[in-house]
Amino acid sequence: MPVSASKQKRLAAKAAKKSKPSTSVTKNGALKPSELAKQMNDLKLHASRTATGVLTSQPQSRDVQIDSYSLSYHGRELIQNARVELNFGNRYGLLGLNGSGKSTFLKSIAEGDIALPKHIDTYILNQEAEPTDMSAIKYVVKQAQDELERLESEVEELLGDPETAESPILDVLYERIEEMDSSTFEPRAASLLHGLGFTTKMMNKPTKDLSGGWRMRVALAKALFIRPTLLLLDEPTNHLDLEACVWLEEYLKGYNRILVLVSHSQDFLNGVCTNIIHLTHKRQLKYYSGNYDTFVRTKAEMEVNQQKAYEKQQAEIEHIKKFIASAGTYANLVRQAKSKQKIIDKMEADGLIEKVEHPHPISFKFTSVNRLPPPVLSFDNVSFSYDGNIDNALYRDVDLGVDMDSRVALVGPNGTGKSTLLKLMMGTLDATEGRVQAHNQLKIAKYSQHSADQLDLEKSSIDYLRDKFGHISQEIDYWRRWLGRFGLTGSHQTSLISTLSDGLRSRLVFCELALEGPHIILLDEPTNHLDIESIDALAEAINEFDGGIVLVSHDFRLIEQIVQEIWLCEDRTIHRYDGDIKQYKEELRKKIQK
Repeated sequence: MPVSASKQKRLAAKAAKKSKPSTSVTKNGALKPSELAKQMNDLKLHASRTATGVLTSQPQSRDVQIDSYSLSYHGRELIQNARVELNFGNRYGLLGLNGSGKSTFLKSIAEGDIALPKHIDTYILNQEAEPTDMSAIKYVVKQAQDELERLESEVEELLGDPETAESPILDVLYERIEEMDSSTFEPRAASLLHGLGFTTKMMNKPTKDLSGGWRMRVALAKALFIRPTLLLLDEPTNHLDLEACVWLEEYLKGYNRILVLVSHSQDFLNGVCTNIIHLTHKRQLKYYSGNYDTFVRTKAEMEVNQQKAYEKQQAEIEHIKKFIASAGTYANLVRQAKSKQKIIDKMEADGLIEKVEHPHPISFKFTSVNRLPPPVLSFDNVSFSYDGNIDNALYRDVDLGVDMDSRVALVGPNGTGKSTLLKLMMGTLDATEGRVQAHNQLKIAKYSQHSADQLDLEKSSIDYLRDKFGHISQEIDYWRRWLGRFGLTGSHQTSLISTLSDGLRSRLVFCELALEGPHIILLDEPTNHLDIESIDALAEAINEFDGGIVLVSHDFRLIEQIVQEIWLCEDRTIHRYDGDIKQYKEELRKKIQK
């Protein structure tokens, strides 16, 4: 729908008045000190990342096509001579192993390593909203107002240049301006925040008073509100509960521009994506139509066909080589041998079919422990309140138990006490009323989404483990084997932890946790930053573990793979849910659709 005629006239009038030179340069054309300082800072940020490529999409197109794209980080090549193809209207899931460069790729596109046309506005969600005095809702609205001003300014610029005054890009910009509709900013921002789990009270809190996880939700609401042409989401579900994940999945199904998301959740990828981009272990970008399940089937079929073709070609080459070797010196056979050699030469010139190669499989393994007789950990009429006032209790009169056969998932909206329950189990919090009783030999270990923050970034993975568990061994090969169990191999073992991806750091934390030899493992959002292969390896390790597991996760598939019992935290109590995780998700979906 085009912008109203009166609005277009106002924009055209403003464009006609614009005649001032850019404020980023001085009269002699040099950069101003403030702009120079900004560019120097940008150069520092980008110094560790280099990207090359050629933008080949049409100047006025809303598609993004880059040929010969290569990307490196800290001198390590991540993508080599690939084609980037992002078509308007598609929703892409970006897959690849931990450390393969998915997040670096998103940053490279978002930060303009290869300059995109101005009308393709880009937003990347990879950090939380800034702590400010603005309320969450005002923060989202302010960003939308800024985006509206940017769009109007771009229209003015196009109208002010005779060469672009009739550009079809203007229709695209008018459509964006009309869709934003400033008269509905606040109710729409409130609707987005509500979907992401905010109460009215929380919406009106200054962002500086919100935790990092909630500020990340504010940043996500901002991204969804401004609806950029190219939206890049790096693990958008990491700070969401199951209910907010289902809401986001439903919302993104209708995103009609370009969406590229990195996610470890197969369930989420299936619900949202129309296409998959696979960053392979050979540093290439391969494209597949369909969602995650379709990608898995298509990839498997293609690999079977490729392997058959490879084996057929190799057999043909072997047969020809045997003939050439047996030709001897007979003139007619020598002529045939030369002719056969030309066949091999042509095959090699055209490119031989490659053998199907799979990356080294990842295999987690937790330490075996001696069994403790039940009850191992029990809650007897437990009530808990942070301020000690039982009237403000998160939950009351909780009776439950965990033993070494337990496989429990805690579910429920944020703020209902899931992480608090884990702290009560760990003993870092005490019950306000009732008693938490643990076996006197019980050893509990906990993985949380912030565990990687405790790593010493200035050490290598080997040195970190060897220093912490020096009483076990000082042999480097011993620690190499341990790290290898958790998918940390080669240079990742000796590189500084500061240079590792978030996913590789998470694997190191799991390795550290396994070395502690706990009887019960508490997992608070363990899938954050792990790739899909690592999550499957984690599920397998949990199923083989001979101790107890209590899990808080927004990954429906992990819950489905390992959990035998679901505890629902709601209405100031904790009770067993009568159903499986698929039924719980369907209940959430129906609730959202209402």
